[in-house]
Amino acid sequence: MSFRTSPSLGSARAGATSSADYVEDVSPGVGALAPRAWYATSDAKSLSLNGPWRLRVSATADAEDDAFAAEGYDAGDWAEVTVPGHWVLQGEGAFGSPVYTNHLYPFPVDPPRVPTENPTGDHLRVFDLPEGWPEVSEGGFVLRFDGVESCARVWLNGTDIGEFKGSRLAHEFAVGHLLRPSGNVLAVRVHQWSAGSYLEDQDQWWLPGIFRDVTLLHRPAGSVLDFFVHASYDHVTGEGCLRVDSDADGRVSVPALDIDVATGEAVTAPVQPWTAETPTLYDGVLVTAGERVPLRIGFRTVELVDGLIKVNGRPILFKGVNRHEWHPETGRALDLETMREDVLLMKRHNVNAVRTSHYPPHPAFLDLCDEYGLWVIDECDLETHGFVEQDWRDNPVDDDRWTPALLDRAARMVERDKNHPSVVMWSLGNEAGTGRGLTAMAEWIRDRDPSRLVHYEGDVNCRDTDVYSRMYASHEEVERIGQGLDGGALGRRQLPFILCEYAHAMGNGPGGLADYQKIFEAHDRLQGAFVWEWIDHGVKHPRLGYAYGGDFGEELHDGNFVCDGLVFPDRTPSPGLVEFKKVIEPVALDATAEGTVRVTNKQDFADLSALAFTWAFQVDGETVGSGSLAVPPLAAGESAEVKLPEPPAGAQAGAETGWTVRAVLAEDTAWARAGHVVSWGQVGSAPRALPSFGPAVVPVVPVVPVAGERLVTLGPASFDVRTGELRTLGPVAVTGLRLDVWRATTDNDDGASWQSDVRHGLLWRKLGLHRMRHRLDAVEVGDAALTVRTRVAPAGWEVGLSTAYRWTSDGDRVRLTVSVTPEGDWTVPLPRLGVRFGLSEADRVTWFGGGPGEAYPDSRSASAVGRWQSTVDALQTPYVRPQENGARADVRWAELGGLRIEGDPAFWFTARRWTTEQLDAAAHRTDLVPGETVWVNLDHGQHGLGSQSCGPGPLPQHFLNAAPAQFSFVFTPTDRPTD
Repeated sequence: MSFRTSPSLGSARAGATSSADYVEDVSPGVGALAPRAWYATSDAKSLSLNGPWRLRVSATADAEDDAFAAEGYDAGDWAEVTVPGHWVLQGEGAFGSPVYTNHLYPFPVDPPRVPTENPTGDHLRVFDLPEGWPEVSEGGFVLRFDGVESCARVWLNGTDIGEFKGSRLAHEFAVGHLLRPSGNVLAVRVHQWSAGSYLEDQDQWWLPGIFRDVTLLHRPAGSVLDFFVHASYDHVTGEGCLRVDSDADGRVSVPALDIDVATGEAVTAPVQPWTAETPTLYDGVLVTAGERVPLRIGFRTVELVDGLIKVNGRPILFKGVNRHEWHPETGRALDLETMREDVLLMKRHNVNAVRTSHYPPHPAFLDLCDEYGLWVIDECDLETHGFVEQDWRDNPVDDDRWTPALLDRAARMVERDKNHPSVVMWSLGNEAGTGRGLTAMAEWIRDRDPSRLVHYEGDVNCRDTDVYSRMYASHEEVERIGQGLDGGALGRRQLPFILCEYAHAMGNGPGGLADYQKIFEAHDRLQGAFVWEWIDHGVKHPRLGYAYGGDFGEELHDGNFVCDGLVFPDRTPSPGLVEFKKVIEPVALDATAEGTVRVTNKQDFADLSALAFTWAFQVDGETVGSGSLAVPPLAAGESAEVKLPEPPAGAQAGAETGWTVRAVLAEDTAWARAGHVVSWGQVGSAPRALPSFGPAVVPVVPVVPVAGERLVTLGPASFDVRTGELRTLGPVAVTGLRLDVWRATTDNDDGASWQSDVRHGLLWRKLGLHRMRHRLDAVEVGDAALTVRTRVAPAGWEVGLSTAYRWTSDGDRVRLTVSVTPEGDWTVPLPRLGVRFGLSEADRVTWFGGGPGEAYPDSRSASAVGRWQSTVDALQTPYVRPQENGARADVRWAELGGLRIEGDPAFWFTARRWTTEQLDAAAHRTDLVPGETVWVNLDHGQHGLGSQSCGPGPLPQHFLNAAPAQFSFVFTPTDRPTD
């Protein structure tokens, strides 16, 4: 049997050989059939060869001969591993370890040569054909590998059938002439390093193995060889046009559209178009003489019109993520349910697009994108980033010897995935410089599939691409691009712009999402962006919790830079994903006049008929009334002013009141239940507007502090008579209350060297903000207050903070007013500004303010004002590398450990069972051991987050600059325990 010719595929190997020269051959391999469309099911037989295989790992490519591939070879003493899988993630380290680098090749750069030390895994599987299968003489049989890293050589029943490179691409071999009913011996030799490794320098773990499915397919006479579903949509007439080209003649039927047509013939019919918001699929079937193939057809048209990406005649706005395939235990070997979990999480968090960084995903993932509705930029398995270290010298994409391999990779992506309506762009690859090979790829793709656009970020002049794509451009630059003021070639300035990577989600962050989104929505040319990235690539580890780069003894590694996702390794959403969901929500609910909310449908296609709207009225954070809200089914882009009902009676005078309006699913959908919150807004209780709030006011006639031999008593509080340090508040012991400016630096605080010289985390440490000294200047016991004057400053520098703590009381509670005056020339902002103290006992926490999750100055859109409860432990965000986390914003009051704390103004609240210094020193979660003291931070201010671990830092409006400040807290011992 033969399929259509690929751009570069060779013929089958003439005979077996023990040479390993093919490992360093720049060609894509020999023996494989031409690429073709992938489909999950048909009525032809298929046999999964997933499961237990025998494995032998050798240190070099040629350490063992080919004898293991022969019939009768005894592999009884070999280890057993699971396929799909990576051998370095099995066997508890017996087969080597993972290696993580961001862009550096973990071997000498000498293309196409690779090290002699080349871990090589010999895999064996013996299988029988199931009963009821056709005789091996009936039709053809194909052996399919969906993913092997990085180079594989294959034998069946002792015959060498070929070898291939292209780790995340499918390869098929004709094997009907070699099969027998039983006792088939499948042998696969997999090399970790090969010439292909130079084309696969993606930011991820290097993980050898057969990590995707292995399948034997029966191909009956007259079966489908390859087919291409062309399903366009005319937004003017509302008609879809269907044509299915097939290498085997047949017919196509779509019952719901009353279509029954021969392959190769076009037919039109009124249809509902496919979009990411309304993913309408029509069930059909392709029938040839030997096979029935189910089809799921989505009608849609992708065009570049008037400088914009348009689908079905309308411009779209990508609200996307970059997605590496990852599981903390199985690496890039994902099962269907894990892939489905990713898609469901994306849909539930308002994500509408995926860039498959930086290779085609498992093909089943694209089926899910079709079904649930996600725009997809499908990216080729190509990255040569390591060549940047030598100014791109010898870069394979500009070397004609490598062009056949590049074309092969492009063809295997396009042919496999061409029938997915979710795929709207083909991406040539990532961070591979520029060159003739990329141009050849773009030309081949356009010729094969002119129905989609071509993307590549590194093509700054847009010679080979249909969109102007960038990474990590600053807010200011994106604004200029939106206004058409970016310069560059005229052709580029006439193209739509996307940020294929932005908002680096490493550790605590990303900050600045809302600031970006405002810019995207203000300019038509800006068609959205993709957060880097979806998931933290932590490897489950028995001692460290989750391991990252360097934890396996790699000689080159990039640390926890591999943990930069919106979900944690176990797929728990991070605060960053919750923030992203809020920022990109498809319905805006904004306060206008009093008692009115403006509802805006920010979708590109769908109206609001799938949503129901509710209101809730809160008094001091507690809901006292709720109901439904009548909102018209606004079309995409439309707005309406909606009157809220009259507030429920009974609100106390002086109480803070507000409305929360929600848009929820009216009915169950494929991705969430009815009632799922899609969008929400607050009216009258905005986190940064506290018009009716005031802390407990200390009476005009205060309690007089009384100085004893060891303590000063002031109402319910006692203080050290010599130092003025707070000791107790009623029955509650308090430790070490003093000014605090340090936070355990985030990945974004520490920043990336290539982004900017201004990396605040490094500057803070250089200045010594992590080791501030507290000098006591005076303890003043007056008639109305106890005042403690200090200077807080780092050793080695002249700058400091003159700080006064003034304590007053009404007998039942005490008020602390902190006054801070900077001294010297402060050239850097502060990490935080507030007070920290320890409590001997605290567990349950109740607060009125922002929640339920953490928030920071440039990552607070998802913080809703309300009354919340938690435990101290649940306040922590478990970042893979521990760092500053857990702050709650806009807190009016909080109760814990037998104390009620009120703020004037509202404050940032944090509580944890370890000190900031212990948090700062921890490399893994398991380094954090809870102590007997709960440390509480009450902050007047926090510095923004930004995403400078790879992107821009926080915007200036989110800096916490050193400036005179005054803030107060009222402490009241509570009659009832709060734990």
